Amino acid sequence: MKVLKVPARTIAVFVLPCLLLYVCLVFVPIVVSIYTGLLKWDGLTPSNFIGLGNFKDMFFNDPIFWPSVRRTLLYAVASMLEIPLCLLMAILLNRYLRKANTLVSIYFTPVILSVVIIGQLWKTIYNPASMGGMLNGVLTSLGLESWTHNWLTEPNIAMFALYFVSLWQYFGYHLLIQFTGVQNIPDELYEAAKIDGADGFKADRYITLPLIVPIFKISIVLAFIGSLQAFDLVMVMTGGGPAHATDVISTHMYNSSFLSFKYGYGSAIATFLVAVCLVFTGFINFFFNKLEKKYN
Repeated sequence: MKVLKVPARTIAVFVLPCLLLYVCLVFVPIVVSIYTGLLKWDGLTPSNFIGLGNFKDMFFNDPIFWPSVRRTLLYAVASMLEIPLCLLMAILLNRYLRKANTLVSIYFTPVILSVVIIGQLWKTIYNPASMGGMLNGVLTSLGLESWTHNWLTEPNIAMFALYFVSLWQYFGYHLLIQFTGVQNIPDELYEAAKIDGADGFKADRYITLPLIVPIFKISIVLAFIGSLQAFDLVMVMTGGGPAHATDVISTHMYNSSFLSFKYGYGSAIATFLVAVCLVFTGFINFFFNKLEKKYN
């Protein structure tokens, strides 16, 4: 069979428009944000170049910044903890249910809902029982009144309430990714393993897990980076309150830029967020590349 060789110029003609669009929409805003982070600017009056002054204030003088970083990282770690559960559920669904696609589609439903709808729905669920909150109402009816809380107004609990909503929303998303990966593994491999005495979870250990590593990596990267950029759900449900108890990096950046009119400082926070995303993405890719080489 003769392989058709495509000239490099032809490839460039098709690739260049998309590459230019990507550069304009991604790299140019990042560069502009880095430059703006070096300015003292309120968005209205002329700016002043202050070098690394915004970064110095961010790291050493901002009492909100480091707690927001900690919450964001916990948000990211929590989002990754559900992925092994999604993989386990995908294996069980693929093995024991004939029409598992329907069930996976049902789990995927929260993903296609607007974040505003999800936020308002869970705000209603988390409301105090006196305001018709379903969660506190159920706990009270079960005689567990000591377990009831003001879920979104208690500083020590509010962030965990948000974690749970985010996990619930994206569970179906990662389940679909893992389920698709499991389905694409050829049945012949499991049949050959069964002949050799490896069946059930033993076959999963030696066949499913090694072959699912690239798909598992995709879920990990998407979950981690998506959680680092968490913004909309937090703004809808708590706005970063009470008393900044649920502020994450993105909400702190928003409040600094658009409420305090510190656009230069907000750009510095955005630059830090981009750097964290790049560093952790590189680390995750490095770890999983090592893992793939081990299995290959």
